[in-house]
Amino acid sequence: MDGLANSARDLLLLVARVAVGWIFMQSGFAKLQDIPAFVATMGRRGLPDVLGYVAPPVEFLGGVLVLAGCATRYAALMLLAFTIIASFSSHAFWSYPITDTVNRNLHFGQFWKNMTMKGGLLLLFVTGAGKYSIDALLRRK
Repeated sequence: MDGLANSARDLLLLVARVAVGWIFMQSGFAKLQDIPAFVATMGRRGLPDVLGYVAPPVEFLGGVLVLAGCATRYAALMLLAFTIIASFSSHAFWSYPITDTVNRNLHFGQFWKNMTMKGGLLLLFVTGAGKYSIDALLRRK
């Protein structure tokens, strides 16, 4: 397996970047379509409204940068911060009563999905974008 992983490293990093970047890009794009509606949700999340204006472009642009492999390490850290805030403000499953199994289970799954995404972002921070990326093109010049 080590040989396979090493020989396909850059292709696998490309696939991982596309998978990680895509979820942020499409989610951020959806929020950009109606920023006022997204801002209106900040209060119930316990966040200031200003984050409702900042989060959609951060999420979208971060996803695009990761997908393209441009400033990948910086974009991964930016999305990591975004995801930490989103996990604790939007998916606080522990805040639902045990009797509210529908919401508790929904947010439990979303919280742990976000933990997995944080793991992928940390890996991209450590590995960088790989050979098939804008970062690699810029390094060559």
